[in-house]
Formats: sequence, structure tokens, C-alpha cells
Amino acid sequence: MGRADDRIAARRNDTARPVSWRAVPTLAGCHVTLRPLVSDDKAALVAAASADGLWNLFYASVAQMKDAEAFMARAFADQEAGRALVFAVLDANGEVCGTTKFMRMNEAHRRLEIGGTFYATRVQRSGVNTEAKLLLLTHAFETLGCQCVQLRTDRLNRRSQAAIERLGATRDGVLRGHQIVDGRLRDSVVYSILDREWPGVRQNLTYLLARHA
Repeated sequence: MGRADDRIAARRNDTARPVSWRAVPTLAGCHVTLRPLVSDDKAALVAAASADGLWNLFYASVAQMKDAEAFMARAFADQEAGRALVFAVLDANGEVCGTTKFMRMNEAHRRLEIGGTFYATRVQRSGVNTEAKLLLLTHAFETLGCQCVQLRTDRLNRRSQAAIERLGATRDGVLRGHQIVDGRLRDSVVYSILDREWPGVRQNLTYLLARHA
């Protein structure tokens, strides 16, 4: 068993879990840096969402940026309530290119969801998403001691489903009639990664990321 696997086992047996689930960390890699979202990021996020008409994808979270004030207010309210940790995504040049978050956080059950993610079209199909997910999952499993991380997406969002499956997540099923979004009834496809599956997923992400080196 490697060092990362030892850390996972230690976290699983650590009932105290001293690491805060309320503090937003800064997670840095080669292609991307995730840091706490701040109010001043709004203009950059609007620019990223509107470029190339990205926010017209009504079935993706990027559509929420059409009302940036509401998006930011919701993000900070969820974070204040302990339900989420919200990140600004910075590219290799240090420019804001999107956002992502830990959400539906439940420390008692050691589980959370990664979601609310979008990236500017200029960084799509690069190493940004792969490394961002590697950083987030590493923090979730190896620092917070999660036993389960979920990812959900709209049933209409085939590209998102393919990207999640490419990570190595397992499709759990479909929540039919899960949400009403802008008057439309959304079905949500649910995926998960368990802590015992994390070493294999980590190896897969590391392999995929190496292809962008």
C-alpha cells in the first residue's frame, strides 16, 4: 500500500478529523489553481460564461451566470451555511477561467458532491478539468477523509456524463423529476467514487493528465 493509501486508511480511522470542512483551501497544480471564490471574480466569470455563447447551454450550470448577482449570492450563502466550499478556477497564466465547488457537504457521513462546474471554452479539452478533478478528489479523500464523493449532471448533458465517466466514476442511476430548473423538469444522472476506489481513479487521472504535459 502506497503513501496515499496509508493516508486514506488513517483518515478513515480518525474519528476526530481535525481538518476543517469549513475552510476553502488553495489547491495548485501545473495547469490549474483552485482558490477561494471572491466577489471581485464576478466580472471574469461573466466573461468566461458569455464567451462563445457558452451560457446558452440551458442544461449546464454555466447558464446560471446569466444572473451573476444571484449566482454569487447563492454561492456565498451556501458556503456560510457550511453546505459548500466554492472555488475560482485559474488557468496556468493565473487568469480566472471558471468555477467549481464542493457541495451537499455532510461531515457526519463523510460525503460530499463536486459540482457547479464550468470552464471557459478556451480551456476546454485541455488539462484544466482533469487536474482540477484530481486536486479536488485528492483533497476530499486524502485530507477531509471522505468515504464517498458524488457527481451529478443533467440527463441532457451528454458531454458532462462522458467526462465524468472518463474520470472513472461509477454511474449510480437517474433521479427522475429531480429538480425544476427554469420551468423545466430536470432528470439528474448520479455518479459516485468511494474511498476504496480512489487509488484506481487517482491512477487513471494521473495517466490522463500526463497526456497534456
